[in-house]
Amino acid sequence: MPPAAPESRGSPGSPGLWRDRDFRRLWVGQTVSQFGEHGSAVALPLIAVLLLGADGAEVGVLRAVGQAPIPLLSLFVGAWVDGWRTRTVMVAADCGRALALGAVAVACLLGGLGLPVLLVAAFGVGALSVFFDVAYQASVVRLLDRDQLVSGNSALEGSRSAAQIGGPALGGALVSLLSAPVALASSALFFALSFLSIRRIGHGEAVPRRSGPAPAVRRRIREGVGFVVGEPSLRAVCLASAAFQFAFAAAMTVYLLFLPRELGLSGAVVGLVLAATGPGALVGSLLAARLPGRFGHGAVLACAAVIGDSVMIGVPALHGGAALTVPVLVAVNLTFGACGQLVSVTLMAVRQTVTPDGMQGRAAATIGFVGMGTAPLGSLLGGLLAAQCGLRTGFLVAAAGMLLSPLVISLSPLARLGRTLPVHAAAGPSART
Repeated sequence: MPPAAPESRGSPGSPGLWRDRDFRRLWVGQTVSQFGEHGSAVALPLIAVLLLGADGAEVGVLRAVGQAPIPLLSLFVGAWVDGWRTRTVMVAADCGRALALGAVAVACLLGGLGLPVLLVAAFGVGALSVFFDVAYQASVVRLLDRDQLVSGNSALEGSRSAAQIGGPALGGALVSLLSAPVALASSALFFALSFLSIRRIGHGEAVPRRSGPAPAVRRRIREGVGFVVGEPSLRAVCLASAAFQFAFAAAMTVYLLFLPRELGLSGAVVGLVLAATGPGALVGSLLAARLPGRFGHGAVLACAAVIGDSVMIGVPALHGGAALTVPVLVAVNLTFGACGQLVSVTLMAVRQTVTPDGMQGRAAATIGFVGMGTAPLGSLLGGLLAAQCGLRTGFLVAAAGMLLSPLVISLSPLARLGRTLPVHAAAGPSART
């Protein structure tokens, strides 16, 4: 295990976020990594639909395979990341994802592209994304003081919003207008740029020290799960996330078929529609830095979840040409993106505030395991709904299921959170080593 850094990062006189070179490097790396992730998330299913003629069941399987590493690996990755430098984990994940997508691009050029190749690539990219995401969330806490977490998360989530604008639009446009190899190579390039930025972070991370031999992985996993289960707010986050991700995965599987086949939209227009969540998410990340402190975290979470998930129910009613449907779809995705990002940033602040430093990776992994672990099943259900019920009915059922998440939030301790979040006893300044 690498040695722990000897001193705390922050002090009352520490530089602001944007004067901190290491934070800027993390921000740049995370931003371009998100471009690669969002671009490939659209490019791979669109390649399957437009180039290979994949049906609903095949698209569902492809998305499920890409999401399967979350329940398979999250808990183990969380236990492992807590004892290592997050920079090392992130650069390795970026390098691996770039190589995986580059290999698929080569397969396209050599005429060897098929659904099995896409399945292997989706699983590989998904597995490495688990490592990157867990390490990234732990990295934020190690780089910033706790009074900077809301601002830091808002900035980082804002950059993710920018990636949501450009990533899907770029992925869809390149697949539709140019070629699959160009789309995949573009995503690989973004991962390579992220690698170059994050590897330059020079700060010695405050990896929590251990006394005595390192505990077994299973014991560390049990500790992480036990902490999340025993913390009412985090337990509610898990349940709400599981309900949302299950229904959202089903809805997105049908959505990627509904837009080109039912509404007749081209790949480039599909990318544009999906990218509309980006500016909405940018607005949501800005609101997340202000609204919870003014109206209370619980009220903001409940209202944003209800509004954001409700707007998707009207999508199956759309008919007609692109001139009519595209503006409506853009408005729907703007609203969904703003509310979804507001919920996401607020929940992240809740998790990071109530979790001690030595538990950050495991807490993030446990919540990811429970929340995102339902996504593969949701993707399979979406493919089944599309095949058995039709695209309109299937999307309506999946979108209605998304309302389970705001219901869980409204009935949980999350809805009662006030303007100031409770801080775990071990999460205060003395916990930083």
